[in-house]
Order: sequence, then C-alpha cells, then structure tokens
Amino acid sequence: MDGGTLYSIGELARRTGLTVKAVRFYSDCGIVPPTGRSPAGYRLYDTGAAARLDLVRTLRDLGIGLPAIRRVVDGELSLAQVAAAHAEALAVQIRVLRLRRAVATAVARRGPTPEEMNLMHRLARLSEDERQRLTGDFLDFVFGGLDADLAGIRRTMTPELPDDPEDEQIEAWIELAELVRDPEFGALMRRLAEQHLADRANADGPRPDAVAIVRDQVAPALAAGVDSASPQADAIIAAVTARYAVLVGSPDDTALRLRLLTVLETAADPRRQTYLRLLAVVNGWPPPDDPTPTLTWFADALRTRTPD
Repeated sequence: MDGGTLYSIGELARRTGLTVKAVRFYSDCGIVPPTGRSPAGYRLYDTGAAARLDLVRTLRDLGIGLPAIRRVVDGELSLAQVAAAHAEALAVQIRVLRLRRAVATAVARRGPTPEEMNLMHRLARLSEDERQRLTGDFLDFVFGGLDADLAGIRRTMTPELPDDPEDEQIEAWIELAELVRDPEFGALMRRLAEQHLADRANADGPRPDAVAIVRDQVAPALAAGVDSASPQADAIIAAVTARYAVLVGSPDDTALRLRLLTVLETAADPRRQTYLRLLAVVNGWPPPDDPTPTLTWFADALRTRTPD
C-alpha cells in the first residue's frame, strides 16, 4: 500500500475484515485513533491503523482484554509479556473447567444426593496443602506409632495429584478422598498394617508377605482351573501354610491357619483394592494386580480344612 493513502472507516473495515461498528468502537476507545479527518469531518486512517487493527483482532480472538491490548499497541507492554500472563490465566481457567467437568461426570455416573454432590465438589476444590493434610491424617492413623520399617509402605500408599491432572485423575481423587474420610476404612487399613508388622516380627531380611505367598502358590492353580475343594488343593494349602509358618516363626498348626485366615480375609476387603486402584489412577501408575481371586480361593480352601 502507498504510505500516504488514507482510508475511511468503511474502507478500513473492508481491508481488515472487521465491521464498521467494530472499527468505530476501537477508534472511540483510543486504540486505533484516526490519522485525520476529511473536509466533511469524517475520520480517516492510515496504513498503520490497519496493522494495529490486525493485531487487535488477533489479541481479541485469544481472549485478551482491551486494557492489555491498549498497552500493547501503545508499546507499554510487549506481546511476550501479555501472552505469558494470558497463558497462565487460561491455565487456571482450564483447571477449573476440568474440575467442574470431572465433578459433573462423577455426579452423572453415581447419582449422588445433593449433600454428597456438595461434598464431592468441596473435595475436588481442596488446595494441595489441604489434600496433603487429608491424606496425611489418614496415613498417620493407619501407620502412626508402628515400626519405622513401614515408612516405605506408607510412601507407596500416598496419593499425589499432579498439578495438571487429567479428568480421570480428578474423579479418582474425589472418590479416594471420600474413602479416606470413612473411619471404618481407616480401621481396616490399620488392622492390615498391624497384621503385616506382626507377621514380619521374626523375619530376617526381606520376605514375601502373606498375600504374596498366597498369590505365588495359588495363581497357577487358579489359572489351571483347580477347584478349591478338590484334593489337588491340599498340596497348595500345605505349601502356603509351611511358608507362612517360617515367615512368622510359629508352628504350622490350627492356630497359625486361623491367624492366616484372618489376615487374608482382611486383605480381601474390596475397599482395600478400591483404594489401591484409585491410588494408581491419581499417581499415574499402571493398574495394580487384584489379588482378590487368589485370596478368596485360598481362604475357601483353608476354611473347609481348618477346625473352628
């Protein structure tokens, strides 16, 4: 374009793709002031005004407000500064929208009462410190006062929602937060921790716990379709109880088998597996193996062969 050419509002609107009303609005705001006026008093604009309007339209399409745009076109702020601030604001909005969508999805799926829905919304909006306090109080109750050797287990049981979580991570966090607020679940996990500690009191060095012992021995039999009531199960039961007796340093007798049953029945509680599944989602870990089928198979087999 010729640098001396001046345009009316209508001509400038056609060149920039904006409406006459929009050009007049930006002109009235002082963002694109007229270069001069025609003899009849109409506003005229130079080629620089067209370039400014192109920039204004781009920034508005990005959602940047007029005060910031005015400072950019006046040279008070750089495009990089405005873009960085706007990107951060958008990130906050995106996190809020993700949270709302996750709560709405959970509500649609679970059909909670209004009170439960309010609780879900409050849990989802907890700050990082509040989340850590909620789960920290739960884990303190489960592991507090027990042997320091359980510190490693505690770390693996700690949920850590990332700064930019996916929808499924937010949904999992809401469900997990509801679970850890349940005193009965806390008592269950405390019993598991105490049983685990008692079982390992006589162990010299790392050894598989009761759940791992059962899983290792029973999984092949379960895959092969061996019935827990069949004679084939006898050898599996004997192998498991013998290894468990060595672990706890007790004779393989009725008392030991009843003790093992108690441990396995507690470990097979579905709430425990739910916690581990949700924990994996929140932390972005692979889904955990579910030991429930092997624990149930072995508990059924052992119960029918153990006198009360």
